[in-house]
Amino acid sequence: QVQLVESGGGLVQAGGSLRLSCAVSGRTLSTYAMGWFRQAPGKEREFVAGISRSPGNTYYADSVKGRFTISRDNAKNTVYLQLNSLKPEDTAVYYCAPVNALYSPLYNYWGQGTQVTVSS
Repeated sequence: QVQLVESGGGLVQAGGSLRLSCAVSGRTLSTYAMGWFRQAPGKEREFVAGISRSPGNTYYADSVKGRFTISRDNAKNTVYLQLNSLKPEDTAVYYCAPVNALYSPLYNYWGQGTQVTVSS
């Protein structure tokens, strides 16, 4: 079974930046396309960004396009999400997950997530 450990969240002012990491173990990262998702208080979890198995194709939610960048290092079994120009509405717990070709989660399994809080 794949294990996912997210890190890198924190408290940042609007306009600031963070870099999130997702360490994958239990399976080789190159097996999966990967996605980042987020869940704000009182809201459903939503897709943020996805990347194909080899670092080629990426896909973003309209709300983060041009501000967030997803990347991966298969040798390090790690997926990253660079968050720039952060807004208070980006405040959420961020999760990574293996995804299918439609960037939907493959499994009903989530790590503990990492909290991102953006102050105005």
